Amino acid sequence: MNLAIRNIIGLALLAVPLAACSTPSVVKDIFGDSSTSTNAASSGGALSPDLTGAGASDPVAGLYNAGLDQLNSGSYKSAAKSFAEVERQHPYSKWATKALLMQAFANYQRNSYEDAINAANRFITLHPGHKDSPYAYYLAAISQYEQISDVRRDQSATKKALEALDEVGKRFPESPYAADAAKKSIKAKDHLAAKEMEVGRYYLKKGSYLAGINRFKTVVTDYQMTTQVPEALYRLAEGYMALGVVSEAQTAAAVLGHNYPDSQWYRDAYALVSSDGTQPVENQGSWLSRVFKGA
Repeated sequence: MNLAIRNIIGLALLAVPLAACSTPSVVKDIFGDSSTSTNAASSGGALSPDLTGAGASDPVAGLYNAGLDQLNSGSYKSAAKSFAEVERQHPYSKWATKALLMQAFANYQRNSYEDAINAANRFITLHPGHKDSPYAYYLAAISQYEQISDVRRDQSATKKALEALDEVGKRFPESPYAADAAKKSIKAKDHLAAKEMEVGRYYLKKGSYLAGINRFKTVVTDYQMTTQVPEALYRLAEGYMALGVVSEAQTAAAVLGHNYPDSQWYRDAYALVSSDGTQPVENQGSWLSRVFKGA
């Protein structure tokens, strides 16, 4: 389970049942004051139960509080069901709005990511201007992110995660979730670049040099800020040397040396293109030179 999401919103969500009047110490620990959960939410938490408008004897309060108790005890599946009942039995109440997002959170907690995404997206569709929309977008994105699979498998989930994470930053750049979404976006891009590298290396092994070069070209063009770029530049040099396109191999090595002078990949590339007495000299007209000049 993702630690960042717990720190940002988890305990604020679970903190206070509807009929409560005191603030649990855990909210003070998270937000550094003794404010109510509503104030705590405004200082960084995404959502907290509103303490007004429902008494302990109110049927909707009983259902909602049951869901909170189940969340606190780790019974996430039961909690999701309780919040779903709030929405089903009281569809036009303000608690139905809160319960929908709480369903998403409960399903996230039990790693039922598709259910979490569906609930979060329904919240976004039904309440597009709600103050907790940033959290709904973030929860949907983080649920996509945690489904990213090994680079040897299909990466459609990674692409969806990247789109969702970037959407958080575009829509809510000032929200407390934007920075974490940006960090995870970089990791998702690195994952996609690693997939391209795996396929490219496979083609090089088979002797399909042009196919491999195209994969490495994608890495340095589309994923230039990832950790895969130094090896991609080396592999470009390797592929071009195998094809006898020495000028492009030298350019790849020269660009690698300019941007990553301390990399082992540069030392290997230098040795590779220098094996016949040539040196890594950058061809300014090369596509590689243009890509890195525009970075």
